[in-house]
Amino acid sequence: MTGTTAPLQGHVDLDAAVERSAVPALVRNGLDRLGAAHPELLERLEADESLLRAVVAVLGASRSLTLLLETDPQALDVLAALDIRPPWRDGEVDEHGLRQWKSHEYLRIAGRDLVGIDDLPTTTAALAALATDVLAASCRLAGADDVAVIGMGKLGGVELNYASDVDVMFVGSDIDGRRDLGGRDAVGAALRNALRIARRCFRVDVNLRPEGRDGPLVRTVASYRAYWERWAQPWEFQALLKARPVAGPPELRAAFAAAAGEALWERPFPSDDLRSLRAMKARTEAEVARKGMDGRELKRGVGGIRDIEFAVQLLQLVHGRHDAALRSPTTLAALAELASAGYVDATDAESLDRAYRFLRTVEHRVQLDDERQLHAVPAAPADRERLARVLGYRGTAEAPALGRFDADLAKCRTLVRSIHERLYFRPLLEAFSSGEHPPLSPEATEARLSAFGFTDVDRTRQAVRELTRGLTRSSRLMHQLLPLLLGWLADSPDPDQGLLGLRTLATGSQRSSELTRAFRESPEAARRLCAVLGTSHMLAELLAHNPDLIARLGDDRTLAGATGAVLGERAAAVLRWRTGDEVGPGLKRFKERELARIAMADVVELTDEGETASQLTALADATLRTAVEALSPGLPFTVVALGRYGGGELSYASDLDVVFVYEGANAADFAEAEHLAGALLRMLKGTTPANRIYLLDADLRPEGRQGPLARSLDGYRAYFERWALVWERQAMGRARPVAGDPELAQRFLETLDPFLWGQPLDDEGAREIRRLKARVERERIPAGEDPQFHLKLGRGSLSDVEFCVQLLQLQHQVRSPGTMEATSRLVDAGVLGQGDADALVEAYRFCERTRNRLFLIQGGRADSLPSSPDELARLARSLQTTSVELREHYRRVTRRCRAVVERLFYGRTP
Repeated sequence: MTGTTAPLQGHVDLDAAVERSAVPALVRNGLDRLGAAHPELLERLEADESLLRAVVAVLGASRSLTLLLETDPQALDVLAALDIRPPWRDGEVDEHGLRQWKSHEYLRIAGRDLVGIDDLPTTTAALAALATDVLAASCRLAGADDVAVIGMGKLGGVELNYASDVDVMFVGSDIDGRRDLGGRDAVGAALRNALRIARRCFRVDVNLRPEGRDGPLVRTVASYRAYWERWAQPWEFQALLKARPVAGPPELRAAFAAAAGEALWERPFPSDDLRSLRAMKARTEAEVARKGMDGRELKRGVGGIRDIEFAVQLLQLVHGRHDAALRSPTTLAALAELASAGYVDATDAESLDRAYRFLRTVEHRVQLDDERQLHAVPAAPADRERLARVLGYRGTAEAPALGRFDADLAKCRTLVRSIHERLYFRPLLEAFSSGEHPPLSPEATEARLSAFGFTDVDRTRQAVRELTRGLTRSSRLMHQLLPLLLGWLADSPDPDQGLLGLRTLATGSQRSSELTRAFRESPEAARRLCAVLGTSHMLAELLAHNPDLIARLGDDRTLAGATGAVLGERAAAVLRWRTGDEVGPGLKRFKERELARIAMADVVELTDEGETASQLTALADATLRTAVEALSPGLPFTVVALGRYGGGELSYASDLDVVFVYEGANAADFAEAEHLAGALLRMLKGTTPANRIYLLDADLRPEGRQGPLARSLDGYRAYFERWALVWERQAMGRARPVAGDPELAQRFLETLDPFLWGQPLDDEGAREIRRLKARVERERIPAGEDPQFHLKLGRGSLSDVEFCVQLLQLQHQVRSPGTMEATSRLVDAGVLGQGDADALVEAYRFCERTRNRLFLIQGGRADSLPSSPDELARLARSLQTTSVELREHYRRVTRRCRAVVERLFYGRTP
């Protein structure tokens, strides 16, 4: 893909060389400047064809090196002797001499690169050797040569860029390690001086050390070991792949290398670590895309250098424990070994090798221009045209140089990403289908599947064979997509469960047809389906019964955009085709289909917890309105929602708290209302749990279970005036009519208004609510659920927020049935400070989101973080975190929330 300046033919022709150069005008200007600075230049160039080629190449490619040639009389001599490294006398060089020597060697490396003497690996190795010499000399000049220098990143990988950070860590002896080496001691001072000297030559970065900027500058080997054993994150073990001692006492270097090798290769590489690394990479790509750089970014964007490096490093982490030959810190060397041993398809490896060389060469040309740390091609066409010509591109009758370069770059990035997405699983599929000589050994197959979260090799093999068996259109499509699908399943909380769900959806003609159509039309639908199947067995079953919903995963609007009116129309359609006993099953199917849609939008993060609650509430409203209509009430009858349902904040686990109101004055009216209420309860409850649509809870009605199901409007008025308790006032604060006669519903709210808002809650009423809350905390957490991590009834969790907000509403007459909306209104009214409101809202949203996701994962109600490590890990993965971080997040937000509740609800001062 690249080219170099063509050799001169016959006698040396300066003008011809300039015209053949990448940027003739720039080269000509550079020659004029050099001629003014060095009068003998023309004579030397005419006498030395190799020097001419080197000078022309450098002038066209690098403004910074042009300046060096102009200002340093010895620089031309360097280009005249590209095969000879500038003289290096370590014991005699001072700081100024070191910087000058670095400039000369850097120029020589660039010259050899630009005229085509050295390939990419040779160039990057030479740059790494240059940086190593500079670091060693800097330590010697600063009196820090008793400290070992560990190369990390591209220095450790012997693949340094022209403008790379030179990443290093430092290792001191045991005696040095007992001092405060990060601050005031002599060793720390010497190292800081060494860094000052080295940074005159390179960008030296020490932030990859344990604890980053907050950690000590130098540690002992024992200290590194302790850190790796206790606190190191997955990315830090990934970084150790590149760790290579480059300077300092040999015994320290050897001790560190041995310790790092043990830390890296003698520990398991769990699937959670792999997920963490892949998630970190995905966040980086998203940031590049957010900045609008994805099309120009060479390193971190889709199909860039990092795709290749990351894939190689991940496979090293998976298989390097059992195959020491894979442990090279150099990307191309490790890639070649992975291919040679069958861990990577040979054709894919060859393509990645070519792409890596191309992308790194483009990156080098971008950086050489001004020796700036850039990783993106220029945005301006003129600058990109110059880059293309420096890379050797020239225009043809078919396409200009820039067009050819842009096309090659786009093609390269597309190829890299396509290989990156299938690289991990293509050899596995071949292993599952091969006969006597599969590309991966059984041990390697198991290691790779385990690293990606597939725990049962035999079951995975069987599922893959079933998905790809035969010559049907579905099986052919599956064979093409499986490397991608397995990768997407690996990102889900439970890859084994997801693969089982996928296999189920691929069986049966209708399901298989729907699956094939959705996958063919929308790769995004396929990706999202993997996330859904690997999250929730409940959703997998709903999709198996409603396979036409799979296609919705590819359409954001239809997946997340149903309004209450649309849901009402869909629910009403049930009555057009069904009567009598058929209505219940029809409503159940409607509810299940819409629940699946809402939950899928939640899992793929199209909606947040507030939008999910609103959608669940709208679904319940539509279902109840249709059910009441199907019963054909013979008198004014309305259903009033209370609790979280009334507040419009349903969760997946919520029952529907309701009361029934009718208008009538005689026994016949009462009997009809009781019949309606009972029939509605029975219709929605179903005859068995399998037939259940919703569980209505009418226990908040006057007199609870001892009272009638339905009460007349006059009966409610009398009850509110004479007998209602404080807790009933609190409960009615969330009243919201949802079905039945709208006029009766309005008159019920008017009847309720004086009871609720006639006067602020007095002190005795507040004490009664506090006593009720205290009793809830003591008595209501069921056995077997962890009170320390309870999402509903724990300290600082959902019930704390709800009780606190409702008390403040009644005390200050702030109307709103919903907790989150009420919190905002309390702030607007000056009752609640913004900081306190933020603490309440953060805890509420965290607990609600976590509780909802736990319901989907377990397929039923669960109100506390799981005590089982495996179950907790699945939940954490689904929420894009780790088990430890999830528990810490719970503690942090609930602690803040509880402090607010103690002060505002209980009136306790800190």
